[in-house]
Amino acid sequence: MAPFNKCKVVLVLEFNWILYCVGHAVDTCKVTISQHPFKEVDHSVNTVNITCSFSVSGCKGSPQMLWFRYRDFTHEALCTPECIEKFEVIGSLSDNSALLRINKLTVNDSAIYICGIAFSNSNSHTSKQTGGGTILVKRGSEKYSTEEYIPMIVLSSLLFLYSTTIFAIFIFYKSKSKLVKKTRKGDEKGEHHKNMSGQTVCRAIVQELYKKRYAQDHHQPECLEPDDTIYQNR
Repeated sequence: MAPFNKCKVVLVLEFNWILYCVGHAVDTCKVTISQHPFKEVDHSVNTVNITCSFSVSGCKGSPQMLWFRYRDFTHEALCTPECIEKFEVIGSLSDNSALLRINKLTVNDSAIYICGIAFSNSNSHTSKQTGGGTILVKRGSEKYSTEEYIPMIVLSSLLFLYSTTIFAIFIFYKSKSKLVKKTRKGDEKGEHHKNMSGQTVCRAIVQELYKKRYAQDHHQPECLEPDDTIYQNR
């Protein structure tokens, strides 16, 4: 049911834009439309009616009723205002309600049916509106019910949660791996700096010892030479 509801929102915006392009006058005409959100029929039903009620204010002239449907990811114009085969509008628009009748109903007619009301003599953005859409479902000969779709919805939700969890775990480990690599690189850099500092200290000590030894070797007192005069006197 959730995909149908999302499609209904998109279709309402799309068909409102289509209806908006019909009028040319400026006024305060306002149209409000209501539709039943869901209708399910048995596989034995051959004809079905989809209701559409509306109210107007500040509008002049007679409105046009249009019907669209969304099926298999495409939309079809059923009555604009002339209807194509097996579809017809029943009722008077003066009563602010009308029906779309579908004859020779089949399972393939299961779709979203959207009602539209347009006052073609007005260009007010509220003078051409569409309803929220009616989801029509005709059960097959197997007599499937809407309750049998619940396990599919639950399964889809679980799959979504599973995919979200896997994605979150993947992002977490990827971030953790980057952090570990960065930490290792910092440790290696610190160790290298430490080794270099040790080597610098050793080198300084060796140079200092060398300087001291050099100073000792080149600053010893000179030996006194014997005095020749002493020997001469003797």
